[in-house]
This record gives sequence, structure tokens and C-alpha cells, in this order.
Amino acid sequence: MTDSTPVKPTAKKAAKKATATKKKTTATARKVTATTKKATTSKAAPSKAAPKKTAAVKKTAGVKKTAAAKRVAKKAPVAEPSTALVRRARRINRELADVYPYAHPELDFENPFQLVVATVLSAQTTDLRVNQTTPALFAKYPTPEDLAAANPEEVEEILRPTGFFRAKTKSVIGLSKALAEEFGGEVPGRLEDLVRLPGVGRKTAFVVLGNAFGRPGITVDTHFQRLVRRWEWTDETEPDKIEAAVGALFPKSEWTMLSHHVIFHGRRICHARKPACGACPIAPLCPAYGEGETDPEKARKLLKYEKGGYPGQRLNPPQAYLDAGGVPAPPLGAG
Repeated sequence: MTDSTPVKPTAKKAAKKATATKKKTTATARKVTATTKKATTSKAAPSKAAPKKTAAVKKTAGVKKTAAAKRVAKKAPVAEPSTALVRRARRINRELADVYPYAHPELDFENPFQLVVATVLSAQTTDLRVNQTTPALFAKYPTPEDLAAANPEEVEEILRPTGFFRAKTKSVIGLSKALAEEFGGEVPGRLEDLVRLPGVGRKTAFVVLGNAFGRPGITVDTHFQRLVRRWEWTDETEPDKIEAAVGALFPKSEWTMLSHHVIFHGRRICHARKPACGACPIAPLCPAYGEGETDPEKARKLLKYEKGGYPGQRLNPPQAYLDAGGVPAPPLGAG
């Protein structure tokens, strides 16, 4: 009995140990199986995402292709060769010279002082209104010294019809004082001196230099800006850049008369809102032909000043203008 009693506990212990080992093995197998499934799922995931990536790549490629197509579609047209542009621009000027052989500055003046004052007053109004106003001004204040010493309120009353009369009074009295004190009462004939005067910019300075001193200059007013862009001489919008771009197309000796030709055409035929394309003598040379009325009969009704049989802007125009059928403007208050 003492020898056989320990045998049963040993067998039970071994059996328990075997059972525990079996459970551990089963648990390990389950873990391996779970790990394998997870790994399999992880590997399979990219294959499902792959179509999305492919779609994204195709979409990006499509966008790039569309953008490239748009860039090609929006590509600017080939610029006109400079020699061709110069020839076309100069031909237009020659044609305009034949149409307006009497072109001239449309401000009445007898000397450089009157011209510089009249040009300053022409801002934001018509040359006609200035020409109707300056006779009274110069009758009362004929010299820079006279205007420099004037009572501002009296000058304002004279200049009232031109609009912005207070600011203009300040400018013309200021420039008169500068002329009297710095230039001996004489209008200087240099650009750098003129632009120092109150109210005088490059446009006014070139009007004075070209028409009072015979020194070439380009006058970039609203008409000039509009027409040179319609004719595609330049696409610049700033006056200084327009002046440089157009000046490069012509000999310097032609600048002043070129300005008169262009401005005359802009005031008579090539209007801002309704250009009379059907009555335009340079229509075959104009890239903007068709922007306005093309019917000849209707276009003729849009012509202004001497081209339409109406009075001009100057009360005292040059004889050549009168010989061409031009009619002087009426004085202020005459109708």
C-alpha cells in the first residue's frame, strides 16, 4: 500500500500538464491564425485602394491636360512685326494729314502765356468752353504779373463756366506767380521748367512746346489714348508709356502734327461711344473697324464740327480751317 499510493497523483498531474499544454498550443494556434488573417487583410487593403489611386492619377492628368489646352487656346496672337506696325502707323498719319491739312491746336491763344493758361483750364471741360471764357480773363489780366496779383474771387467768377473753377483759379494764379518770380514773366521753353509750374503736367507742357515754341512733342489726351489703342499702335494705358511707344513709331519732327491729326480725327469721326466707321477715311487700315456704325448714311450723321457742317471750337481759327469750310465757334452766351 505504501508503494502504490503515490502513483495516482503522478498520473493525474501528468494528465493535467498535458491538458494545459494542449490548451496553450490551441491558444497559440488561434493567435497565429488571427495574426495571419490580419496580415492577409493588411496586404489586401492596398489592392482595394489601388483603384482610387489610379482614379486620382487619371483625374490629375485630365486636369493638367485641360489646363494645357486652355493655355494653348488663350495664347496671345503673334505680335505684328515692328516694321509692319511702323509702316501701317505712318500710313494712317499720312492719310489723316490729307483729311485734316488744317489740323491745329483748338485753343485760342496769341502768346505762350495765354496758351499755357488755356491748356490748364481745358482740364475736365471742352476747348470750346475755354475759348469762350479766356477772352474776358486775358482782357483783365493780360500778363503773368497781372494774374499773379489778381483777386482770387474775381478770377473764380470769370472761370466759373469751365468747371472746377476754384482749383483752376489756384493753378493759374500760382503758375503766374512762378512765371513772374522765377522766369522774369516769360514762359520757359524747356520741359523740365514747364512741369514745375502749378497745374502743368507733361501733356500741357508738350502742347506749349509744340505750338508756342515749335519743339516737337506728343500730346496724350483722352482722344489720343483711345485711338492709338484702337489702331493697335500700343496696348499701354499710362500716358507716359503711350507717349514713348507711339513716339518710337514716328520721326520726332512729326510728333506735334501727329498729335493734331489724331485728336482731330477722334473729335470728328472716331468717337468714344459711337465711332462713325462707315464714314471713316482710314477704315481699310483700322483693326477696330466695325465697333461703330458701318452704314455710310447713318455714319455721316455722326460726324462733328466741320465734317458734319457744324461750328468748330475756336472763336478765332486759322485761315486754313476757314478755307476748308470750317465755321468759327460762337462767343459765350451767343447761343
